[in-house]
Amino acid sequence: MKKLLVVLLALFAVGSLVFVSCKKKESAAAAASGSAPAAGEQTLIGLAMPETTVLRWVKDGASLKAEAEKRGYLAEVQFGNGDQTLQNQQIGNLLTQGAKLLVVGQLNDGVASAVADAARDKVAVIAYDRIIQNSADYDYYLTFNNFKVGQLQGQGLEAGLDLKAATAASPKYITLFAGSPTDGNAFFFYDGAMSILNPYIKSGVLKVVGPYPETSKDTANFQRIATEGWLPNIAKTRMENLLSGDARGVTLDAVLAPNDTLARAILEACVADAKYVNKLPVVSGQDAEAASLALIKNGQQYMTVFKDTAKLAEAAIILADQILKGVANPTVPGAVLASSIGLEAIGDTGKKIVKAYLLDPVNITQANWKDPITAGFITPEEVAANGLQ
Repeated sequence: MKKLLVVLLALFAVGSLVFVSCKKKESAAAAASGSAPAAGEQTLIGLAMPETTVLRWVKDGASLKAEAEKRGYLAEVQFGNGDQTLQNQQIGNLLTQGAKLLVVGQLNDGVASAVADAARDKVAVIAYDRIIQNSADYDYYLTFNNFKVGQLQGQGLEAGLDLKAATAASPKYITLFAGSPTDGNAFFFYDGAMSILNPYIKSGVLKVVGPYPETSKDTANFQRIATEGWLPNIAKTRMENLLSGDARGVTLDAVLAPNDTLARAILEACVADAKYVNKLPVVSGQDAEAASLALIKNGQQYMTVFKDTAKLAEAAIILADQILKGVANPTVPGAVLASSIGLEAIGDTGKKIVKAYLLDPVNITQANWKDPITAGFITPEEVAANGLQ
């Protein structure tokens, strides 16, 4: 009897080993085939967004979570509320919870220490829409072609001012704003815009009121036009000071504004100045926010740049899915590698060149202001609240 029991136990042990081996082979086959994780084997993706002041980050967080869950992953979103220390703590919590990949929209390069912690834990990081500077601890960056974003802004001002027909004898007047100096994208936005505007400035057709950094490499002057933290109150106060100071003796024809939140703050300052009651300056923007689409529709803000962040979120999770499944050279539909179009510098962290995947932005004016609504980027609630019917 004892001999029979020993034999049965031995057979059970062998059968268990065979079963485990088969399950491992099935799991490997599932990973190779690109199927989603099985129930009970879900993988956590951590989503660290910078803040909620700019509405797009709220939308990005929701879109990223939805795209991850659609593919069978667990996903948790954290918002840093404009505080890099808080965001680093949140990333630490996501690592403690067992996140296997992080998508990080950072506030500033202080996030590098949290990225180093992720690398220590062998957790992959995707820098989302903002490059993580001064770090060699990650390999992937996903964004829009931010130099082109700036070019579209410059082209918008060029068209709005009809600069091709303008003369040095009757120049146009412009003042310049840039985004946050802690956001690497702000430099590409500015340089893209100035690649269009500088020839007109040099020919005397366009006159700059206030500081004029020819490029972002003019650090001293760039800091003077930069808007710390992308905060609208800072932009509004600076515009008010310009209107009562450097621009007091002229009428501004245009303002280079790097995003919609700042554009609206600048326009608020202009509306309060009697000089601009009947004619506002031509003002650029970015992000296709509903409130700015309403201004574009009504002819108050001239243009914005539409970066369909729902597509960016989808692309981020497609990339994350391939990384988690061990794909050697991930590809993202609709995106190009910056290195393939001569923009390798977009992926330069200061310590290494990461793979930078770029999506295309779209110019929005009064002629096509409905496009973000048609794309589903603007919710029905936002349409109703902003009179966009």
